Amino acid sequence: MKFKNARKDLGLKSKGRFYLKSKSPFAPKQYKDLYPKGFKIFTFHAGFKKKKDDLLIIVFDKTINVSCKYSLTSMPSAPIIWDKKNNKGKCKALIVNSGNANAHTGSLGLKNIDKYVKRLAEHLSCSKKEILVSSTGVIGEQLNPNLICKQISKLFFSKNNTLIDAARSIWTTDTFVKTSIHNIKILNKNIKIYGFAKGSGMISPNMGTMLAYIFIDCEISRRELKKLLANNIQETFNSISVDSDTSTSDTIMLFSNPLNKIKLNNQHQKKISKTLNLVMKELSYKIISDGEGVKKLIKVNVKKAKSESQAKNIAFSIANSPLVKTAIAGEDANWGRVVMAIGKTREKIFQDKITIKFGNLILAKKGERNSNVNLSKVNSYMKKNLIEIEVNLHLGIFSKVVYGNDLNNEYIKINADYRS
Repeated sequence: MKFKNARKDLGLKSKGRFYLKSKSPFAPKQYKDLYPKGFKIFTFHAGFKKKKDDLLIIVFDKTINVSCKYSLTSMPSAPIIWDKKNNKGKCKALIVNSGNANAHTGSLGLKNIDKYVKRLAEHLSCSKKEILVSSTGVIGEQLNPNLICKQISKLFFSKNNTLIDAARSIWTTDTFVKTSIHNIKILNKNIKIYGFAKGSGMISPNMGTMLAYIFIDCEISRRELKKLLANNIQETFNSISVDSDTSTSDTIMLFSNPLNKIKLNNQHQKKISKTLNLVMKELSYKIISDGEGVKKLIKVNVKKAKSESQAKNIAFSIANSPLVKTAIAGEDANWGRVVMAIGKTREKIFQDKITIKFGNLILAKKGERNSNVNLSKVNSYMKKNLIEIEVNLHLGIFSKVVYGNDLNNEYIKINADYRS
């Protein structure tokens, strides 16, 4: 298939790039939405993108506790640098823009943030250290702070929006809304745990070009928030990979929205943690399901490894392999590429012990091909939208499950024209 150049199609540079993608086949039929209590959501079309809202401002009724985790990249964006330097775990407002990542923009990138944060702090009569910022989009372009300042002046005359509006306003190449809402009851009080996220490409552990904002409608200390986030991030946001590329801008923020003031015991904290895990898992699954150009998802389960690190290294090696990804895209059960991906980790394993399964079908065992496998069943299985690859190392007790997706022409089309 021949693709036209995106610049000719859209008559626009990087801003037009965010409207190239067809909708993911994994888009949910219904989206969970709500008007949160305890804070107001405002969205604007500031001009970072050609059309649709591209600026989110959340204002909390009072200054609240927050815990954040950021990309482990050695090339962090200006918002990550600014947040780490200024924020001490208290938040009055959040500003997120989409269409410009404000990454690799030098000292001017930080000065631009300071300009619009100072404007919002004056409007809210709060400290600028109580304002958090995020940006997502093209790397290396200076952000015009006046686009944000102009919208801040309209803030008190704007209507309050919903969680879905917030999710849509921070899209880049996303094709569907990513929200999750769950309710729990503690001491006869209803507590909501909910959030929204964006992410589609440049997704890899430590997180990926993903932004996620999660709220717990209960008063929780900063120390406990930090613990909750750390305990639940590894098997959720750090267990997905679209393309093995760690972004400059990954951010997840967990807010304590103190609508309910409860003295939480250990049992209550476990209940909150379990539900938070569910929210984080749903959001991360929606991110991987909206991977750029995705047609198929890949679930890799490495079992009976001798260590956690061994299971993790092998699982991600398989999920990130371009050869495995393209085989899945072509509906080819090429288990030999799984063997290759295991081997390139240089982990100490024993070939004669390994079993490789696609779904419930054993394709290789005891160091060689399974000659008894039903090939028609294999071919039929490869047509599914979710392909499960299981590798049993028969070495120990550790396991790791990660999610990836296929690699096809659509991914190349999107990323070849990123700045065109």
